[in-house]
Amino acid sequence: MSATVTTLATPLATPATPLEEGRPLVRIVIVGHVDHGKSTLIGRLLHETGGIPPEKLESLKAISARRGMPFEWSFLLDSLQAERDQGITIDTSQIRFRTASRDIILIDAPGHAEFLRNMITGAAQADAALLLIDAAEGVRDQTRRHGYLLHLLGVKQVAVVVNKMDRIGFAEAGFRAIENEITSYLGDLGLRVSTVIPISAREGDGVSANTARTPWYTGPTVLAALDGFDAARAAQDLPLRMPVQAVYKFDDRRIVAGRIETGSLSVGDDVVFQPSGKAAQVRSIEVWPAPAPADAPRVLHAGQPAGITLDREIFVERGEVLSTPANRPHAARQIRVRLFWLADEPLEIGSQVIARLATSEVRATVSAIHDVIDPGHLSAFEARSIGRNQVGEIELTLARPIAADPYGVNPRTGRVALEFGGRIAGGGLVISIVERELAATPSTRNVTPVASAVSATERANRYGHGGAVVWLTGLSGSGKSTIAKVLERRLFERGGLPTLLDGDTLRTGLNADLGFSDADRAENNRRLAEIANFLKHQGNIVLVAAVSPSATARARVREIVGDAFFEVHVSAPLDVCEARDPKGLYAKARAGELKGFTGIDAPYEAPAAAELVIETDRVGIEAAADRVEQVLAHAGILRPRGESADDAVI
Repeated sequence: MSATVTTLATPLATPATPLEEGRPLVRIVIVGHVDHGKSTLIGRLLHETGGIPPEKLESLKAISARRGMPFEWSFLLDSLQAERDQGITIDTSQIRFRTASRDIILIDAPGHAEFLRNMITGAAQADAALLLIDAAEGVRDQTRRHGYLLHLLGVKQVAVVVNKMDRIGFAEAGFRAIENEITSYLGDLGLRVSTVIPISAREGDGVSANTARTPWYTGPTVLAALDGFDAARAAQDLPLRMPVQAVYKFDDRRIVAGRIETGSLSVGDDVVFQPSGKAAQVRSIEVWPAPAPADAPRVLHAGQPAGITLDREIFVERGEVLSTPANRPHAARQIRVRLFWLADEPLEIGSQVIARLATSEVRATVSAIHDVIDPGHLSAFEARSIGRNQVGEIELTLARPIAADPYGVNPRTGRVALEFGGRIAGGGLVISIVERELAATPSTRNVTPVASAVSATERANRYGHGGAVVWLTGLSGSGKSTIAKVLERRLFERGGLPTLLDGDTLRTGLNADLGFSDADRAENNRRLAEIANFLKHQGNIVLVAAVSPSATARARVREIVGDAFFEVHVSAPLDVCEARDPKGLYAKARAGELKGFTGIDAPYEAPAAAELVIETDRVGIEAAADRVEQVLAHAGILRPRGESADDAVI
């Protein structure tokens, strides 16, 4: 069931008094293992703050009687029929009420493992959290997952509520054991535990007043803890961000529509749209029906929908973010994300996903996976994939630039959701922008790419093929360069335009400044890819022969080149490669004279989904070249002699 947000209660405490403007507003998510009593606690809070009309209470009691079951405070929250039948909370619900000093929005999030997606929906909106633990059951794996998920989503303030103290006879020793375990765990995550409170939500102990059954506890009640949370920095005080939802053509006006997420916007303001970098000035704020000119709005604030016109004709589209020129989001092609993964299929290096930030969505490739953590045990380990319900930090390489802020700079534009297999499969925070910011676009740097005077069709007619990149990867000695040279000769003799880019050869010139660290190897591959991509667009069939051992680096190569890219894994057993090694490199590596040599003391990560695999211990060089030609012909890159470019797919 998809997550929804349902408002179930109006302002409480003094129902006749509306909420006052200017009072601090704190969004608090309440989480915990299934059946630990979240909904019961919220129902009790509503009752004790005077927020339940008598007729509502009597109606729920009557429903319980008709169903032949005792009345439960949780029925106030579990509003879905499926939840009453199953006895678990599925969707998130929001309840607004007041304490002495602030307004509270309390978000009830599901605790069952199957509904963690819905919990993310609730927790992603929260400034603070109440974490519930059953006194009799103690800290569970799911409790730890919820704690880590709060950390993942940037919730820093936490109060722990140990519920159902009546089940252990209000024993102080049992409470202290839970208190010590959970505060240590959350402290290791960097979460500030303001207090740990013993309560019985069903009986009311510790909710709004401490009782004689816990004489050993002198800390705050639940209501007092809610009153002690710090309000988040107001959206109004953050830099201007308006993600563009749509652009409408109306009469002679182009109206840019969105919502002011943070900051404020006024008529006459200079604005810029990221990632395009296009600049303009706000000419008007549009509303419907159109007011008299004197009544037309002049300013918009955070939280308000927006429709604006600009003083010049520029093309902007959904997904761009409006900001001030002086404080704009990054235009990013690579971001680092702390992620909670929910899909059954693991997330791996090279996985293709859809990244959603604000109103933008973009294809992305997982280019690196850093520490993976099992939140049930707070254990970090190195891995090449993130499994269901695990947490990890990943790097995403995006198919095009998008506007993004690190979460610590702007929470409203620093959260990301990932779609995988047609559904939302993960979510988390943008930790940092990995690549150099692309704030300076070609237009703002006075750089204008020059188009070629020769069309792709003319080149194809001249050479008998379209442009392509064939990336031959494999161990040293596997036969990459040999196959590439045979292909180069064949294509040249048929009148084509082949170009051989050998990784070792380029290291004697363009890449002579690079060593063999992981970072230098990745940069070596990037430069090769940029050159190959340029030559591809000039009609060349570029034959790249490079060990390129890193799957992450090759995934980035694929992103750079885009269409007409063919990864060929030239595979041979290590002993065969050593036997073909005329330079004696393997022997030197085994003797310790070469450090970081792939296959000896550095791993080679074989492609998981190459367009072609050639086992050169079983297939001869000429046959291997035949197979590459067949792949190119099947893709429409090569065509028979005499056939025009208009007759083939180039």
